[in-house]
Amino acid sequence: MSALGVDVGTVRVGVAVSDPDGRVAIPLATIPAGDDLVVRLAELARERMCQTVVVGLPKALSGRETRSTAWAMDVVDGLRALGFDVQLWDERLSSAEAERVLLGAGVRRAKRKTERDRIAAAIILQGWLDARRARG
Repeated sequence: MSALGVDVGTVRVGVAVSDPDGRVAIPLATIPAGDDLVVRLAELARERMCQTVVVGLPKALSGRETRSTAWAMDVVDGLRALGFDVQLWDERLSSAEAERVLLGAGVRRAKRKTERDRIAAAIILQGWLDARRARG
């Protein structure tokens, strides 16, 4: 069964989806953050037949919660209220890693801005997929 990966930001939200076997995360979309974010994520999850949504939990490098952590938890609560199995994944440095991937691929600055969030969502989801597979 596929899973949806989400990199929650206050301006943009990256979304990724796994293949049906749950082995590979694929960048899907970047959508604007807003009041209807939970509804839009639920629609994407249903379209892709995803029961599990993996949400990157933003924290400071020190591990402390931030304002972004509270926003992400609001999204988590909303998705859980709609019946989704929501898993949290530490997303520290996922955006920086996404930026490195895009720089390494020679992607121009303007395009990196629009691609970074969905790549970060794929990094978050792939980390969760790999950990789940390692646990057996």
